[in-house]
Amino acid sequence: MTKVSELAQAPGSGYERVGLVVGASGPDHGEVLESLRALRATDARVRVLFLEASTEVLVRRYESTRRRHPLADGDRLADAIERERELLEPVKAGADLLIDTTELNVHQLKARIGDLFGGDRSDSAMQITVESFGYKHGLPLDVDLVLDCRFLPNPHWVDELRPLSGRDQAVKDYVLEQPAAVAFLDHLNKLLRLLVPAYQHEGKSYLTIAFGCTGGRHRSVAIAEEVADQLRARGERPAVSHRDIDR
Repeated sequence: MTKVSELAQAPGSGYERVGLVVGASGPDHGEVLESLRALRATDARVRVLFLEASTEVLVRRYESTRRRHPLADGDRLADAIERERELLEPVKAGADLLIDTTELNVHQLKARIGDLFGGDRSDSAMQITVESFGYKHGLPLDVDLVLDCRFLPNPHWVDELRPLSGRDQAVKDYVLEQPAAVAFLDHLNKLLRLLVPAYQHEGKSYLTIAFGCTGGRHRSVAIAEEVADQLRARGERPAVSHRDIDR
């Protein structure tokens, strides 16, 4: 791993970025972690992205591709997957970013990775992602801060707003003009003014803030969009994701 990094950083190499994929059947994970520690001590910018999914979804994926799990040795596929989780736990614990791919197709995953690693952000910038979700579809696993928006009146119960989403101006106005929403956003804005620089000072590379409501279509979307706008007004460049808006 260190040799690959040295080659990539050599004058005239032509490589701006190098990616290494490590799975349960790859090199010894202790060796991988030691190499990562060595790389972090150099001038190289090292970021570890850990991808995971539910066991049920992984079983379906293996069955649809007819691929054999590298740890399957006469055991049930689900057992091999759980053994893989245990082996990769030290790598997951040291990751900079976690993405739960359970609800993502390949195109959505590509877009998510592009948002996180693409563009011309400076090496010192912390990437902020603002996400909305619906509690009835499950909590997102790959987030740092989760805030519940179900204390706000629900546009779902307003006939003319039900077909719309939190991206539509009518829903935004309904949600953001609620006195509770005004107070919530004011306090949250002050909190993020404290937390974002503190996270950056501690060297955190990625920060994901998730807002949840019942279905993930109205309240959480409107609040997430507003918070992203507030962050942009302060010079940040947040990525925005609405996990359940089309459900």
